[in-house]
Amino acid sequence: MEYEIHGTVMQAVEVKLKSGEAVFTESGGMAWMQGNIEMDTSTKGGLVAGLGRKLAGESLFLTTYTCRSGEASIVFTPEAPGRVIDRDLKAGESLICQKDSFMAAEENVKLEMHFRKRLGAGFFGGEGFILQKVTGPGVVLLEVPGEVREYDLTSGETMKVDPGHIALFEPSVEYNIERVRGVKNILFSGEGLFLATMTGPGKVWLQTLPLSNLARKLGRYIAKS
Repeated sequence: MEYEIHGTVMQAVEVKLKSGEAVFTESGGMAWMQGNIEMDTSTKGGLVAGLGRKLAGESLFLTTYTCRSGEASIVFTPEAPGRVIDRDLKAGESLICQKDSFMAAEENVKLEMHFRKRLGAGFFGGEGFILQKVTGPGVVLLEVPGEVREYDLTSGETMKVDPGHIALFEPSVEYNIERVRGVKNILFSGEGLFLATMTGPGKVWLQTLPLSNLARKLGRYIAKS
């Protein structure tokens, strides 16, 4: 499977398929396509797997697009301004992602929910108990609102992050939540009660524009009935 990422603020991904190649996406994820492409919508893995993905912010059904002859192309676009992150995962290699970040992937990639085991991280981590987990082999395309910064943490190296800014991270990174110290910091810093701690080894991708922050900002200018 070949693909190209176009654009800057509102990127689009054009996937080029040859005969027999396939790619799947969440329901409604396709923007336009050309060529002899067959669509097949299903729960992909069964009802339980579909419900798990639903909890992780994706649709109950997934749609697979298969090129039946010649060459074809299909374009996917994100739901909000931001970046598309592409990763070619090896067999068994995984990424832990925020809810609703999955865009599309090759047929062999596994998409499932990821359950946070630590209660603190689950209750106060910004995205709740359920995240997404993608596992190779294959190319996966993820959409992240805003710009993205990538950090490679060494063993024992720690970052403190506003939980809403965590886009994705490798499973080797330890994720936890700690309370902000000091009454004045809690009341007047605007950072809330908790910060996330990300401890290496492993890579972490952070986003500049959590949609929850944007929604709160826009909410100030929306007339309330």
